[in-house]
Amino acid sequence: MKKLLILICISFLSFGAFAQKNYVRMVDSEMKRNPEAWMLDFSKAPKWNYCHGLVSQSILQTYDKTGERKYYAYIYDYVDTMINESGDILGYKPQEYNIDRVNTGKILFPILAKTGEKRFKIALDHQREQMRTHPRTKEGSFWHKKVYPHQVWLDGLYMAGPFLAQYAEKNNETDLFDDVALQIVDVRKNLYDPKTGLYYHGWDESKSQRWADPKTGLSPNFWSRSIGWYMMSIVDVLDFLPERHPDRPEILKILQELASSLEKFRDPHTGMWYQVTNMQDREGNYQESTGSIMFIYAWIKGAQKGYLDQSFLRKGEEAYEQFIQHFTKTEKDGTWSITSCCSVAGLGGDKNYRDGSFAYYISELVRDNDPKAVGPFIMTSILLDR
Repeated sequence: MKKLLILICISFLSFGAFAQKNYVRMVDSEMKRNPEAWMLDFSKAPKWNYCHGLVSQSILQTYDKTGERKYYAYIYDYVDTMINESGDILGYKPQEYNIDRVNTGKILFPILAKTGEKRFKIALDHQREQMRTHPRTKEGSFWHKKVYPHQVWLDGLYMAGPFLAQYAEKNNETDLFDDVALQIVDVRKNLYDPKTGLYYHGWDESKSQRWADPKTGLSPNFWSRSIGWYMMSIVDVLDFLPERHPDRPEILKILQELASSLEKFRDPHTGMWYQVTNMQDREGNYQESTGSIMFIYAWIKGAQKGYLDQSFLRKGEEAYEQFIQHFTKTEKDGTWSITSCCSVAGLGGDKNYRDGSFAYYISELVRDNDPKAVGPFIMTSILLDR
């Protein structure tokens, strides 16, 4: 009994060192708001989607940092709910070819390593198999979804790229690295704007969409979060892409180029970025938290890993503190919230057609605690140990 009490005390004192960290504060707040992990992203029923994967990944990283078992248990309960003994994922239909579903697969790598449960390996393989036959452009870029034919969206680079790069490393599937690299390089070729140094949200190879420029196939505007997805995908893919891969120098150059371009569009007073990236002074545009924290994450991780100049670590640390000042608040119940999150934005669709205009981007719902801000904020806080 005495030994048990000593162990409990040691565990309590050990975790106490982390108790005031921003990542712990935000994770604890998110778990209070969502008692079950399937409730993330304001879900009313269990769902396997990219937002669940994004926040779950950040919570698993918090577990790795603190050793606090409740964080691991929270995510294990989610995958236990979502994946049956045969390895089938609840509600997941590979033939839909929805690239958003693939991102959540990343959380299975550490859980498989910890548990050895065969069902998690089967589920990982299911998601890999989807990408073997996922439809593509003529040059090999993945379509965003089957229901969005011939279209490449920046969002999709994060949804599949880091998962496939990690899968390639874990399973010694070396040819897969070429495919992952192709996705990043192809976006630079087809969606880059040399005047601003930014990337358009989407590209329609067929040039048939109403939102697509009839000559270039490009969507009309720059959306910060989509650029953030692309930037995060690069720094996360580089964790696994072999040092000697022939495309690595070009990918590093793409990251460095984009990191520098973004400085021009940072608000001089708050240090944050706007919903429509390059139209800071246009009426109706607003400073938006999800894109801002994604840029900060990529700056900080890129500099820490040596992908970017060390000046971006200083800039990222400064921007991180400004983010907290500008976008966070403490609620009456003591939980911590992130404000000014764009809930969603896309292109096209059958209902309420999304034309990619400035008016469209500023019309989408703005809410607090969207997972696209919460997850990257937790991960950035861990990078900085704050």
